[in-house]
Parts: sequence; structure tokens; C-alpha cells
Amino acid sequence: MTSFDKPTTTPSPSSSPASSASDVPSTGSPVPGAQGRDGAPAGAAAPDEADVRAVTEAALFDAFGGIRGMVETVVPGLLFVTIYTINQNLHASAIAALAVALVLVAARLVLKGTVKHAFSGVFGVAFGVVFAMMTGNAKDFYLPGMLYTLGLGVAYVATAVAGVPLIGLMLGPVFKENMSWRTRNPGRKKAYTKASYAWGAILLAKCAILFPLYWWADTTELGWVLVALKIPPFLLAVYLTWVFLAKAPPPIDVFAEMEAEERAEAERKAAARVAEQPES
Repeated sequence: MTSFDKPTTTPSPSSSPASSASDVPSTGSPVPGAQGRDGAPAGAAAPDEADVRAVTEAALFDAFGGIRGMVETVVPGLLFVTIYTINQNLHASAIAALAVALVLVAARLVLKGTVKHAFSGVFGVAFGVVFAMMTGNAKDFYLPGMLYTLGLGVAYVATAVAGVPLIGLMLGPVFKENMSWRTRNPGRKKAYTKASYAWGAILLAKCAILFPLYWWADTTELGWVLVALKIPPFLLAVYLTWVFLAKAPPPIDVFAEMEAEERAEAERKAAARVAEQPES
């Protein structure tokens, strides 16, 4: 979208949820291309620090699924390893895990909630079930998810190194800034880069624990360790992301900019029509 590359206009406090009050001093009219401290757009208003942190926390909570999303992530795997621990029956464990994942999606649909996290859980469980059934090895229920975690960890690090941090691509639309942080908000790009490195390091450390267990531990040991490692690393990564973004300059609300440009254009056209009318 070409409007992302236009000189920045002053973002309002309500559309700038990720800056501390000391990050962006108000200096009057902004100079196109100018920047304040920490890479913030010059002339940006300074929102209240408590409001900034609250808005950032709420946006991250929504983006990563919140408590319900964490439950939907844990429950299928927990049910699988519980049943398998009791009766060592691969088919019963796999069917139960897939069934509960489908129930969670149905509950989301009935309550008209966001289904993206539940659907991702269903696909992950389905891949695990199919893979385990094909090989006859119960441990293979976990392998697709482990490979996904490994690939995601590599992607976080690689995109951060390339200057296009994955966490920024994910959260840009959530903060209504899209890709504006890449060229117009260097302080925010730095925060996204740090967050991507943090996510990559945490996920790769998790893989360093799980893959040796996949080769050397039995199914129940691997399953219980994997369940235990579902939530804590995730919460740590989200917390670090919140810390980095709460200290970063405010996002540039590109949608508000486009709306302002459209209003200004409409006003110019209206003024031009009035000027063209002959005087009576």
C-alpha cells in the first residue's frame, strides 16, 4: 500500500499504543522524515505510560489467543498422553485427542469466537494422528508439532537477521501499523527484531530438549515433558515481546492516516467546487 511510504503525520494518542511518555516528546508540527528519541516519529504525542502498557498487553493477549487459546493448545496433547499412559492404546489416544480438538472448534463456532487458534490446533492434532497411524509409533503423534516448532524457531531468527522480523509481520496488522515500522519507525523495528530473536531462542531451546527425548525416551516420558513445555516457554516469549514493545516508540496507525488523507482530499475538492461557482 503506497500510503505506507508517505511522510508520516502526527499519530494521535489513541492510535499510538506502544510508547512510554518519555519516548516521544511533543515538539509541535512534525518535520517529514524527522525522528524523536528511540526512533519515534517527531512531533508524536506522548500517551500515558500505563495506557500504553495496557493496550500493548491487550493486543498481545488477543494476537496469541489468550487463556482460551492456551487451553486449546494443551488439552488435545494432554488427553493423548493421559490415555496412552493408562492403556498404551494408540488408536484410542489419537481418536480422543482429535475428537476433543474438534469439540473445541465447535465451541468456538457456537460462541461466535475467533476460530484461528482452534483450527490451527485441529490441523496440528490431525497431522499428528495421521503420522502416528501411518508409522504405528505413538511418539510420531508429537513429531509434526516438533518439526513445526523447529521451523518456526529458525524462521524467527532468520527473519530477524534479514531485517524483516517475523513478529513484526504478525503484529503489524494488530497494531494497525502494517509494515510502516520497516521504513518509518526504526525504534519499533528494533523492538520487533529483539522480540523475534527472543522467540527464536526460546523455541530452539525447547527443541533442544524435545528432540533427544524423541529418540531416547519412551512415548509417555516425551508426552509429559512436551505438555509441561507448552505454556511456560510461550508465556516467557510473550512477556519479553511485551517488554520490548512497551518501551518502543508508538506504532503509526496507517489506517487513520489514510482516513485523514481521504477527508483532506474531500475537503479540497469541496473547496475547489465552491471556488468554481460564479458569484451571484
